[in-house]
Amino acid sequence: MPAGHFVYIPAILLFGLVVGWILGSRAAADAYHAELRRREERTARKQARSEAEKTG
Repeated sequence: MPAGHFVYIPAILLFGLVVGWILGSRAAADAYHAELRRREERTARKQARSEAEKTG
């Protein structure tokens, strides 16, 4: 095994970790914002339903 592998293989592994970290953090942020939107929509529906019952 050539000596270059002792540099190349860890460099590629480090690159993979960095790319995975970036993509994972983006996916987590998107999921968090989607959950917030769902909660806001659910709250708005509950408020609209309760106001409809009051007037109804």
